Amino acid sequence: MADLSIEVNGIRFPNPFVIGSGPPSTNSKTIIKAFNNGWGGVSAKTVSLTETPVINVAPRYGKLKTPSGEIIGFENIELISDRTLEVWLDEFKAIKDAHPDKVLISSIMEKYNKDSWQELVGRIVETGVDMFELNFSCPHGHPEEGMGAAMGQNPDMVKEVTGWIAEVTDLPIWAKMTPDILDITEPAQAAMDGGASGVAAINTIPSILNIDLETLAPMPTVEGHSTPGGYSYYAVKPIALRMVSQIGRGVPDAEISGIGGVISSREAIEFILMGSSTVQVCTGVMLQGYEMVEEMCEGLSNFMEKHGFKTVREFVGHSLQYLTTHHDLADKRLAKKANALGANRDNNWTGDIKKETDELVSK
Repeated sequence: MADLSIEVNGIRFPNPFVIGSGPPSTNSKTIIKAFNNGWGGVSAKTVSLTETPVINVAPRYGKLKTPSGEIIGFENIELISDRTLEVWLDEFKAIKDAHPDKVLISSIMEKYNKDSWQELVGRIVETGVDMFELNFSCPHGHPEEGMGAAMGQNPDMVKEVTGWIAEVTDLPIWAKMTPDILDITEPAQAAMDGGASGVAAINTIPSILNIDLETLAPMPTVEGHSTPGGYSYYAVKPIALRMVSQIGRGVPDAEISGIGGVISSREAIEFILMGSSTVQVCTGVMLQGYEMVEEMCEGLSNFMEKHGFKTVREFVGHSLQYLTTHHDLADKRLAKKANALGANRDNNWTGDIKKETDELVSK
């Protein structure tokens, strides 16, 4: 088997696959199970100081299905951990005692207050966690209080808050990015300027998943009402890959932990090729179980052997070189074959729309 380990920000990951912050990492039992199943790292469910109110509702999930019943999208309106920081401090220690060789990442979020952020970090760092992930991207609930995505949409604030954390810890810091922004490279660069070691991208996309055509209320419905939630799973992969590629090209010094739509080794490899040195999975685990990492490791190993890559680092960002602009794609040298066939002319369409569409699909 190929060497699946990778060093990121001075931390060795046994493999590049990380459980994303959320339900699969909601307490020590789930995190230890993830490590027992072979995940290289876990980003624990986001914690804050105990004074931060967290009230979850039920139901809080929704599934987007094709007419044939295949799940392609998932929505959640779940908040950060509703367990106290004091409980987490004990559990962080227990997790590291059980798996000292695995990477435990503490995801944290607080209000716009320097003392709060620094107190939170100071208390957690003593537990032996390996890294911090700053949640600048939670799309629902806490942004209404100026937290989460409300911070991540303000690059100046991202830089400032990241700087507060860098003042009080030498551990690596990742800033988790919101996709609900025009140019994701701006907060990514701001985080790096503030002292981050890398970025995690992307968090879920604000969405309204579907409408119940009987009650006429959006889903998930809580006592007849709903709110936009975070959209994830397979259907968000193209958006996530695009944003990861933007960071890979625009903020080349940032280590990227890619997130969004990973359901197998194939998607994980795509994220690595677009610049991710680690790949996080959350919804995929919720729908498939922790065991999915077995296929991911096997698939990654097979891919590396097929292409002759000895290490994961060798192909991080490898496919970025093939990205260009539409202007360049339309250059006569690149489009010569299409021009010769006349396939790029709108007046050649006859109305056999399905056939003519298929002829223009990349094979």
